[in-house]
Amino acid sequence: MSKRNVILFISDLHAPYHHKDSLVFLEAVKNKYKPTRVVNVGDEVDNHALSFHNSDPDLDSAGIELKRAKRAIKKLEVLFPKMELVHSNHGSMVYRKAKFAGMPRHVVRPYEEVLGTKKWTWSNELILETPLGDIFVCHGKKKNSEVYAKSIGMSVVQGHYHEDFRIGYMNSPGGVIWGMNVGCLIDDQALAFEYNKINPNKPMLGVGLAIEGVPCLVPMILDDKGRWIGTL
Repeated sequence: MSKRNVILFISDLHAPYHHKDSLVFLEAVKNKYKPTRVVNVGDEVDNHALSFHNSDPDLDSAGIELKRAKRAIKKLEVLFPKMELVHSNHGSMVYRKAKFAGMPRHVVRPYEEVLGTKKWTWSNELILETPLGDIFVCHGKKKNSEVYAKSIGMSVVQGHYHEDFRIGYMNSPGGVIWGMNVGCLIDDQALAFEYNKINPNKPMLGVGLAIEGVPCLVPMILDDKGRWIGTL
């Protein structure tokens, strides 16, 4: 009997500024849903110190931040030794800065060397086959994912918009398609997200799944002390 087609979508960890319970939460999701494919929708690291915007002087230097991020990434790799990732604005910050500085591509180390992973692969975007049709995966093309799905005639999964955690369906001439925004796994109290304090819409923590092509969301619910409640 063949395994179920279960795709897990993780987005916007922003290590090392991820929520302190995010990895335990991901382990629980793995144990419950047993994904056969794991896709990271981007911003796996934050790279705050390398930002084109002013970085907070009370946060770590670029080198220290990377060391801390790599410790989190190593734990994530233990959970998911094989992972597919899409390029993203924070995840690709090193390469964007290198390009801005006029450095040719061949002198910049590849992602897997920078983060020390062995079986993770990066792409600009992905198209995944499921029993109910293809899914287009990107970091963030348009805030309203179902509108974007309609424009390309294919179901869409994206991250980037931390406060968006939803699924929108539509019945197109080619069949039912949907758009899913999978939220994030950040620590909203971290100084790296100080810019978000004036936003009335707070981040939604969680992950997405496509089980035999059917989308669903798994929220990471926090208690009044900001810690994961420990149940899915």
